[in-house]
Amino acid sequence: MPAAPLSNVPDAAGRFGPFGGRYVPETLVAALDQLASEYQRAANDPHFHAELDHLLKSFVGRPTPLYRAEGLTRLARQHAPPNHGATIWLKREDLAHTGAHKINNTMGQALLARRMAKKRVIAETGAGQHGVATATAAAHFGLECDIYMGAEDARRQRLNVVRMKLLGARVIEVHSGLRTLKDATNEAMRDWMASVESTHYILGSVVGPHPFPRIVRDFQAVIGREARGQCMDTLGSLPECVVACVGGGSNAAGIFHAFIEDSEVTLVGVEAGGRGAEPGEHAAPLTYGSPGILHGSLSYVLQDHNGQTADVHSCSAGLDYPGVGPEHAYWKDAGRVRYTTATDEQALHAFQQCCKVEGIIPALETAHAISEALSVAAAAPREHNIVVCLSGRGDKDVDEAARLIATTAMNDAPRLPVDSPIPRGLDHPRQSE
Repeated sequence: MPAAPLSNVPDAAGRFGPFGGRYVPETLVAALDQLASEYQRAANDPHFHAELDHLLKSFVGRPTPLYRAEGLTRLARQHAPPNHGATIWLKREDLAHTGAHKINNTMGQALLARRMAKKRVIAETGAGQHGVATATAAAHFGLECDIYMGAEDARRQRLNVVRMKLLGARVIEVHSGLRTLKDATNEAMRDWMASVESTHYILGSVVGPHPFPRIVRDFQAVIGREARGQCMDTLGSLPECVVACVGGGSNAAGIFHAFIEDSEVTLVGVEAGGRGAEPGEHAAPLTYGSPGILHGSLSYVLQDHNGQTADVHSCSAGLDYPGVGPEHAYWKDAGRVRYTTATDEQALHAFQQCCKVEGIIPALETAHAISEALSVAAAAPREHNIVVCLSGRGDKDVDEAARLIATTAMNDAPRLPVDSPIPRGLDHPRQSE
């Protein structure tokens, strides 16, 4: 374990242990220096915090509720041994304005853009939620806004494309590579290199060069602070376990950060297991990847033996990314967070179960976390409590989910065996805590 507290990162160079840092063309160094300096001033400015807090309350709708998921809890208990079946709680980020946690970060970064006198913002987006949140912040502050989105993601997230355009953003579809999130990020980076004088890049996750991983983590940490306080108020104690899905990792970093020093709280991050363990069949860099450089920082990356970024797959556009935030890499190597996977099949099944027993349509990203939470809950003592970060709502996913469910004939999925509340499908390796 690192000698310093796990929460006391990154260092001045943007390093989370050996991970993070800044690996960028010289063109971007001045812009990153300006952003780091302005963010530090903002972090020490009570007026900045007061304005952001006001926006989060009056515009975003925070605090989001901590909801006791009775239906999911009953489902876990149906397949649990005697006296087992922990209570599942949902941290309802789906109830934030725009329908996901992404708005926490975009409002903060839009305030930074205004402080830096930048008139234009750009962003990458996969599932479209970060794009919608960026377009929303831009509309609120009167900023010009361009959103880069892979053409494949634009196809399966058409609703969010329409929402971004209604909010005044220009959506630029990317047709290179696999036409997904990595390719959109590549194009956004190219744009920023050519327009740094007038443009701020609102990066959507805890990835990229320093200071982005810290900035996004800090803006998303409101999730964990609220959840921690709500657990103390409602339960009178901390939960035994916190579960979140991990793509780039912003919602997970946001909720985990408040609990990172609480060794009695198990933290579980769930990556996209896709269709299997073979290269190109999943999007799970912490499970199958190795340290490498992607989009300006050092972290775990899915790559071939030549160091070239590997293809990825997930039913979820928001998890369809070959890298992960450097703080997650740091937590993995420190042994503080257990990272595992849920397959497409498991996520689609959890998606349907949550709809049917809770009356909540979760994002496909979140469905990965729900799948794991049901298994954890079934194996845990009944008096335990598990908090799941419900990172977003699934309106954007219903067409794609319906297509996938019909394709895999999952409407007739059988009742689940006692030892596994969600069908585990393909056999993925599981990392120990």
